[in-house]
Amino acid sequence: MDKKKVPTNTITRDIKYLAEPTGNIYETVVILYKRANQIAAAEKKELTKKLEDFKNERDTLEEQFENREQIEISKYYERQPKPALVAIEEFREGELTFRTAKHDESSLKGSEID
Repeated sequence: MDKKKVPTNTITRDIKYLAEPTGNIYETVVILYKRANQIAAAEKKELTKKLEDFKNERDTLEEQFENREQIEISKYYERQPKPALVAIEEFREGELTFRTAKHDESSLKGSEID
């Protein structure tokens, strides 16, 4: 996914079009939630790995705040689109694959409420 195409601000979306691939807005929200968590975890891991290069056991608190490169890396990640927005764009573009659990009719009949 090209992150340059992803809006950096939240925009209003028509949920009926967003729910079309699944037929259920709640399933769509769960899919988007799970994908956004995957993206956020990957970004956090990447950022942590990059910032570990700057970690030094003998650094004082003042020295850590003055590291220009570290500040630039952090600002870069702050400017990135939010994981939820990336997930929505991937979903809209058809770049996500997902599976839904099929309910067995016999198990559903046993749990019906009168």
